[in-house]
Amino acid sequence: MSALATAAQTGSAAAGPALRRRVLITLCLTEITSWGILYYAFPVLSLSISADTGWSLPTITAAFSLGQLAAALTGIPVGRVLDRIGPRTVMTAGSVLAVPALGTVALAPNPAVFFAGWLVAGVAMGAVLYPPAFAALTRWFGADHVRALMILTLAGGLASTVFAPLTAELVRHTEWRATYLVLAAVLAVVTVPGHLFGLAGPWPAAPEPATPLDDDHRGIARSPAFLALVVALSVGAFSAFAAVFNLVPLAIERGFSPSFAAVVLGLGGVGQVLGRIGYPALVARTGARTRIVATFVATALMTALLGGVTTAFALIAVSIGAGLVRGIMTLVKATAVTDRWGATHYGRLTGLMWAPIVVVTALAPWAGTALATWTGSYARAYFVLGALGVLAALAAVATVPRPPKPSETSTSSR
Repeated sequence: MSALATAAQTGSAAAGPALRRRVLITLCLTEITSWGILYYAFPVLSLSISADTGWSLPTITAAFSLGQLAAALTGIPVGRVLDRIGPRTVMTAGSVLAVPALGTVALAPNPAVFFAGWLVAGVAMGAVLYPPAFAALTRWFGADHVRALMILTLAGGLASTVFAPLTAELVRHTEWRATYLVLAAVLAVVTVPGHLFGLAGPWPAAPEPATPLDDDHRGIARSPAFLALVVALSVGAFSAFAAVFNLVPLAIERGFSPSFAAVVLGLGGVGQVLGRIGYPALVARTGARTRIVATFVATALMTALLGGVTTAFALIAVSIGAGLVRGIMTLVKATAVTDRWGATHYGRLTGLMWAPIVVVTALAPWAGTALATWTGSYARAYFVLGALGVLAALAAVATVPRPPKPSETSTSSR
């Protein structure tokens, strides 16, 4: 694709430098806060919630998973709205909604209200987490969107680093209900004005499609290439996230201490940073098909290796390598639509694409544990997850749409 065509598809003159800089800084700050509070605080607090309320851990986790499903479904209409009016109203509304949702979770007297709180929180997540932020940067940054997405995901990777220990410290001094109320206040102070004022600015018109067929979002959504993309990313995400969420029990099964297992898990974050930093260079040297296939081949290899290595050094090395692949995968997902169909309908197509990915990501922790029970060990489960990575790579081969025939192009333009 020529530089001129790329600029046309992504809208390179979408916004001035000052606006782009403000938007990027705003989204880096709000994504760290939103991910940290709405997502990463829960694993830290779940045991305290169960111990205090007497509700079983599976019940509590099911409520959180329900929120993830709500986020997946919310992302579809959110994507359509984003394409038309931009992110400011949508992300501000999501931030406003998230505050009482967390308050409901914190004050829930019974599981039914707890589930309702997470259901509403899930709707809010669908409006404030990565997909709408990716759509905002893709339109505002135009041809420079890959670099902007890389910076955003680097910042987003700090969410657990910042908020997991902060949440643990809060709950150590108070209790889980007060902790969630404090976090809800932080969310209100940071993200509501951040989205309201930081995302203010003219929303650029949708860039012109490179071909008339790229303007047919319904046709794209029904096309074999789009369906293959959804399958590949969903299966690959399931394999990768089931692997990372079950890394601690895998290491303990190998005879390592829980503290060492936690270190191994944390070092995977180092790999994610390396993968995201290197992604722009990867884009410059590879095509869309090569990137996605190579990413899932690497996912399969690293996942299988995690099931096979037995020494401390090898486990650390492979965990970092697996993290590197996950870092690349995040940006493969963020750029998948623009790589293939441009940015004309980025919001609605990405909303459709992300919905099943969010669903399988929500199911991955439980499914990985169930797979370990079925196969008899976590090591064997990782070999199965590696095989799923191979299936994702095979599906990824078909994710690039075929060039339109002259007759199709002329028909579409009539």
